[in-house]
Order: sequence, then structure tokens, then C-alpha cells
Amino acid sequence: MNVSRGRPRTAIGVGGAVRTSSVRVSCAAVEVSRDTTERGAAMVTPADIEAQILRYYHAEKWTIGTIADQLHVHHSVVRRVLAQAGLPRLGSPARRSKIDAYLPFICQTLETFPTLTASRLYGMVCERGYSGRPDHFRHLIACHRPRPKAEAFLRLRTLPGEQAQVDWAHFGHLEIGRARRPLMAFVMVLSHSRQVFLRFFLDARMDSFLRGHVAAFDAWGGVPRILLYDNLKSAVLERRGDAIRFHPTLLGFAGQYRYEPRPVAVARGNEKGRVERVIRYVRDSFFAARTFKDLDDLNAQAEVWCLGAAADRRCPGDPDRTVREVFAEERARLLALPDNPAPLLEQIAVSVGKTPYVRFDLNDYSVPHTHARRMLTVLADPHEVRIVDGASVLARHQRSYDKGAQIEDPAHVQALTDEKHAARQHRGNDRLARAAPASQALLERAAERGANLGAITAGLLRLLDRYDAASVQSAVLEALERDVPHPNAVRFALERQRQQQGDAPPVAIVLPAHVRDRDAPVTPHALETYDQLKEAPSDD
Repeated sequence: MNVSRGRPRTAIGVGGAVRTSSVRVSCAAVEVSRDTTERGAAMVTPADIEAQILRYYHAEKWTIGTIADQLHVHHSVVRRVLAQAGLPRLGSPARRSKIDAYLPFICQTLETFPTLTASRLYGMVCERGYSGRPDHFRHLIACHRPRPKAEAFLRLRTLPGEQAQVDWAHFGHLEIGRARRPLMAFVMVLSHSRQVFLRFFLDARMDSFLRGHVAAFDAWGGVPRILLYDNLKSAVLERRGDAIRFHPTLLGFAGQYRYEPRPVAVARGNEKGRVERVIRYVRDSFFAARTFKDLDDLNAQAEVWCLGAAADRRCPGDPDRTVREVFAEERARLLALPDNPAPLLEQIAVSVGKTPYVRFDLNDYSVPHTHARRMLTVLADPHEVRIVDGASVLARHQRSYDKGAQIEDPAHVQALTDEKHAARQHRGNDRLARAAPASQALLERAAERGANLGAITAGLLRLLDRYDAASVQSAVLEALERDVPHPNAVRFALERQRQQQGDAPPVAIVLPAHVRDRDAPVTPHALETYDQLKEAPSDD
């Protein structure tokens, strides 16, 4: 069997014969190759390859190139296996390398600075006369760079109700309208029973962090004595050595719930390995291939999973029992919940500009126009946004997680419109522009023909009150195609759409002002005063 690679090479066969020119492997090599081919359908593990390399090298005295050719592996793999075996290399001595003279300097430098990059080290040895190539130098440095020592860890055991571990986990993003919100998972796990609490949020701010704590305590019916935190910004503001500065809000919360916040050491993930493994368990067993409608639906599914599948798994500390059984005993050891739970509101100072809106979390919320150019305070929870001025509440709005949305109270807008009569027409145009953007093109064509824009705007607004915005937009586009910039064309198109869909005629719920004034109840005049005319005049 000829395995020549195009240059003469020396091969030592089983019988000890040395052959030059093109290499011809002995009968033993042919049998090995044939045996490897016949077992092609079977999977050859890395352990099998390493065993064959060592046997052919030391027992059969094959060269590295021959082993690589016959086992169909790269010669660097053969060298790595031989180096890991720790046995002296047989055969011809290794060739001298340009780096040999610099190895004492390189090893001493790497011992002092283990993380020094190969590019910086290459520049240092080049200044000392090294003339090798940088890519080859990088491979050589990888062999001489000191490896970190393997560290052994003790198995940590905790008492029931003694400790829980907390962390955030990122699970991608959610598209809500025009906003792209991060999907963050708050995870807390009891160290003794491995009971899991999981809650998803659209941010990782402090109010969401504390809200996750309260929800976990309520779900478990108690509070652990110690909570372990990673070096989160929500927990640790600054750390220098052993000196730690906790977040004051977290310290106040911990004092109210009477537990001890305790951070783990820097780069010591093993100290909170329970919550790290639970996060991996959540990714694989809960979140993977899961569908949900919105955040509330996802949290509802997470609650069912925590009380179901996650609680029915075997407890790692007690494989003979489930997490549910161990947690039933641990629940009694938890601290009692406080009688006055902490108010979990996000509080932020905002300023009102020329328009009566405040910006909060990428959206604008309306306030009374009397508070323009003022500093106010926003108090927000996951569902409601309150805007206060001192102790008085100025506005309440449903919280929006969109981006660039205007959340308005009609009373605020109406009050400003009543005060500024000149703004009514502009207000109507703004409403039309948001609901039916094509109406602006219709008004432009009407202005070119000298039509009354106020009457056209009022007519379109009346149609917008009776029909939805999408229907009005479609009807305006149809009127523009027919080149009839008039509300009647829009109304005819809306009526045709309604008849085709089989819908009932729209009914105006709010009557015009002149109709309301005409139908106002009239109190009849009292007729007793006419009786005085019939009385006879007195002699006086």
C-alpha cells in the first residue's frame, strides 16, 4: 500500500525494515487500515484514536506523519496526544527553533503577567531580536502559556429556610408596537429545597427587582434569612476588595422584610451555582419552544410551571423525595411576612413643557394644561401611571409599553381646547392626521380648488366619530382616486363599504350642540299671575 505524499520519507515497519523513497507501510499497517475501513460504519471515539496513536508510536515505532496518514487525522492531533501522554518522544531529536533563545524571557514574563496577549509579547521579543513570523509565534505561545490550576470545591449544604439565591436572566426581546423591550426573568431559588420562583419583566430596574422579591415571598408564604446576590447594579453600587456599598433602596427593603442581603465574591459563580443551574433549567425545560400572547400570559404559564413540573422534579439534595415534599417542610422555617408590605412604585421627577404632556418610559402622558412649565412626579406600577403634584393626583393613565405613543385624558384636551378657541381647527386636523393620514392630501386638493377647509374638516370628523379609523382611511383613499376631495365622496364610499359588509347603519351617540339646545326641556310659566288681571280694582 503506497501512502507517499510526494517526498521521500523513512518508515519503520513491524519487522524493523527501513525503507526510503515513497513510503510503503508494512503488512501490519495494511491490516490496520483495512480494519479501520471495515469499521467505518461504527463510531470511533476520541479515546480510541488516542489509544491507537500511542500504540502505533511506542509499540510499532511509526512516525508522526505515518500515524496521521493512516488514522486520517492532522499531525497536530498526534503531537497533542503524545504531549498529553507525558512520555519522551522517540525518533529523531526536535529541530531547533528561533524561539528557543527567548523562551526563558517569555516564560518569566508570562509567569508575572499570565493574561498578556501574544501580539504584545511578540512586539517585546521583536525588540530583542526575534525574527519569526507572528502567526507561528502565536501558536508557540499557546503551548507555553501557564494554565490556571484546577480548583476543587466543597459541596455547600444549607439549613431549611436559611438561604435563597437571586439573579436576573435575559430571554431575548419582545416587540410591543414600535418598541423593542428586553424580556428579563427574575429567578429566586431556595438553596435547601430548590423551590423555584420565576417572574418575567420588561426591564431590570429596581422597582421590578423588588417587585419580584415581594411576589416570591408571597408565593412561598415567608422570607429566607439570607439572600445571595451576584454583583448586580440593583444590589451592589460599588465594591473595592471586601468593602461593599449596597444600594440604599435594597437595604431599606431588606430591613423591612428582615433578611440579610449578602453578595457573592467577584468571579465566584460557584457560590450561587443553584440559581445558575435553575436558570439553565428554565431555558431548557420551560422557555424553549413556548408560545405566549403577552407578558401576562407568559407569567401565568410560569406560575403553573413552578407549582407543577418544577416542583415535581427530584430534589438534588435529597434524591429520594421531590422538591414539593422538601419545600413543604422548609416552608415552616421561613420568616413571617411583615404586616406592612413595601409600596412598590417607580418614582421619577418629570418636567412639563409647552404642551401639556410628560415623557415617561418612551411615551407621553397628558396632564392638565394649568400645570405647563412645571416639575411634577410620576408614580408608576406595571399597570397604571399616576402624575402627582405634591399630595394631589393630577392624572391617572393606563401604562403603555409602546414607543412614542400619546396617552391622553379627553378632559385634559377638552379643557385646553375650550380655553384656546383658535386651536379647535388645528386640533381637528391633528386628530384626522393621526387617524386617517390620507385626509391631509384630501385637504390639500380641496384648498387648491378653493373649498372651505373648515367645513370639510368638520365633515370628516363627523364621519370619524361614526366609523372606525381604518374605514375612513380607506374611504379617503377612494375619494382621492376618484379626484373628488369632498366629505360626501368619503361618506358614499363608507356607505358602500358598510352595505357590502352587511353592517347596520351607524348611529351617532353624541348629538350636535344645536340639537341638544333645541331639545332642552322648557319649564312652563306659572299661570297664577294672570289671575291678578281679573281682580276688580280697589277704590283706593
